[in-house]
Amino acid sequence: MQLYNTLSAEQRAQLIEEAGQNRITLSFYQYAKIQDPQQFRNDLFLAWSKLDALGRTYVAHEGINAQMSVPAENFEAFRETLEAYDFMKGIRLNVAVEQDDLSFLKLTVKVRHKIVADGLDDATFDVTNKGIHLNAKEFNEMLNDPDVVLVDFRNHYESEVGHFTGAITPDVDTFRESLPIINEQLQDHKQNKKLLMYCTGGIRCEKASAYFKHQGFENVFQLEGGIIEYTRQVKSEGLESKFIGKNFVFDHRLGERITDDIIANCHQCGKPCDTHVNCANEGCHLLFIQCDECHEQMHGCCSNECLDIIQLPEEEQKQIRKGIQKGNLIFKKGKSDALKFKKERNVFQEVIPVKVATVTEIRKKKHERKLLVGKGEHYFTKASVAQFIITNSEVKVGDEVLITGPSTGEERFVLEAFKVNGKDAEMAKADDKITFAVPFRIRLSDKLYVIQKA
Repeated sequence: MQLYNTLSAEQRAQLIEEAGQNRITLSFYQYAKIQDPQQFRNDLFLAWSKLDALGRTYVAHEGINAQMSVPAENFEAFRETLEAYDFMKGIRLNVAVEQDDLSFLKLTVKVRHKIVADGLDDATFDVTNKGIHLNAKEFNEMLNDPDVVLVDFRNHYESEVGHFTGAITPDVDTFRESLPIINEQLQDHKQNKKLLMYCTGGIRCEKASAYFKHQGFENVFQLEGGIIEYTRQVKSEGLESKFIGKNFVFDHRLGERITDDIIANCHQCGKPCDTHVNCANEGCHLLFIQCDECHEQMHGCCSNECLDIIQLPEEEQKQIRKGIQKGNLIFKKGKSDALKFKKERNVFQEVIPVKVATVTEIRKKKHERKLLVGKGEHYFTKASVAQFIITNSEVKVGDEVLITGPSTGEERFVLEAFKVNGKDAEMAKADDKITFAVPFRIRLSDKLYVIQKA
């Protein structure tokens, strides 16, 4: 049984790009009693691997918490793998606001003590005695109540780029830190105020609302489905979005835009910016906000020290970071002294450009998508005509197409005319044989893609 990944992120990114499939990024969670988390983990890994599902999932005796990327064509089959378990029948899948085929590049399913690190002893209170769930419309209406205290139960690097107007946004690195801080700040308002809370997808509030009711708060409410579900309802029902800016997400996208408001600043120059990056120095990898200008000047680094390091030979870089545990430094955004002061660099000193990773190059093409539609079948030498069999979707006259292959390389052009099964046609669909003139030889290994603009 294959219970682990065998491909690197680079290899996986290339395969996703070549497949040309649309993928759906989604998240879900469910609290439940799981007797054997390890067996549950193994079963999920095997089932999801068959569907080419990628992502990060935590399972524990208390339930499951997952963020996933699934091929659109396998979406329903993926749902069936969940609903095979009674406790996940009818489970809500929070589909991302913005899609990116490269949001996840490997499948990770881990057994943890808890599905969210909250630092709480669940045996000391009733975790099922949760707050009242509100949909988007009800949530908006409650925000007009002067007796409401709105609390963001996400971390500082999440709320910095986007939050609900008027929310308390604790300056914390972890969820567990926010619980005692909020409890202490609101001690005098347990009876006379309504505690309204939210997070990304709802899972943190599920536990927090029960905890605060145990602490004596009488009126506790929570946004059902979190920011993700709120945004979906706002769009579908034509409601006003009280959330402004970006919703931070824990995948390669690092954020999805909810409104056009930019409420954060570049951590290096102070310009309005809400683009998160990880430092290009693998020994640092610090998460911070960096504008395009600073990204170009600093080559994606958070400091001059890191900029110097990435210009060293790779083997020397490995020696420098050997034995260093980054831990949660990845998400300690804005906590580095290097981001508070900017030292002047010698403008005449040459900075060696850093080779951009394959994953990054592919992600830059996210404004367009390649849809695999056919494979090479024959090349008529005398007529300079290529024949492909359509294996997926459809092709129309006027489509921009791409033919790729080991010997052919990459050839792009617009289909101005073609024949289907020997007759002039405007469209070809699955199982059709399509022929058209090309000024180069195609091979049986060549693939035909339609270029779709985002």
